[in-house]
Amino acid sequence: MNRPTSRSQVRIIILEDHVLFAESLELALTVEGYDVRRADLPMNGSTPSTVIASVVRQNPRIVLLDLDLGHFGDGVRMIAPLAKAGVNVVVVTANTDRVRWGEALRHGARTVLSKSRPLNEILAVVRRLGNGQPVMEVEERESLLRLWHQRNAEMAGLQSRIDRLTPREAQVLGHLMEGMTVHDIAAASVVSEATVRTQVKAILAKLEVTSQIAAVGLAHHLGWHPAVPAEDGRGRR
Repeated sequence: MNRPTSRSQVRIIILEDHVLFAESLELALTVEGYDVRRADLPMNGSTPSTVIASVVRQNPRIVLLDLDLGHFGDGVRMIAPLAKAGVNVVVVTANTDRVRWGEALRHGARTVLSKSRPLNEILAVVRRLGNGQPVMEVEERESLLRLWHQRNAEMAGLQSRIDRLTPREAQVLGHLMEGMTVHDIAAASVVSEATVRTQVKAILAKLEVTSQIAAVGLAHHLGWHPAVPAEDGRGRR
């Protein structure tokens, strides 16, 4: 495989919503002699696929990508398409969640760097990529991937508990997440409080927790929300 003979042949695109940081990267890399461009993240009317297509058309060797792209959302969703297109994706982020770092690697990032690290370290990674050299220790990569797999397994386990709930139990859990009491739920559902307490007891058993607070916490941790009941033919739920 042919390698660029000079830094000017290494095109780098910066996908970053923090303007000052992006400008600092652009300046430092330009001084180093690289062909550097900053990708626009439009406020409206653009999807990740549109931005990815625009980036790929520019044929970059390296993309420096933030995980948290402000209004544009999660940068992780852009990694796999870019990596599939043959781009070396380097995540540069202020996010300290190492599980998310592992997720980025799982989707194809070459390495993850903290924005708190000296700029020279980012430049060193770019130099190594430009020369076709490895940029991450195998042990560190495996450690981060292991963290991601562990979290993924944990979330799958929590989801399996949630999936045990009946539609009515899921609805009651949704009410608890809204801060409603057993009395409130009973009144809203036109059933007895005893019935709601029985449903709450079933929820706790299926979620394998001992309190309503723990049940609500589990649901929030999973990012779960109850399905919205469908309306019948008369417009009622």
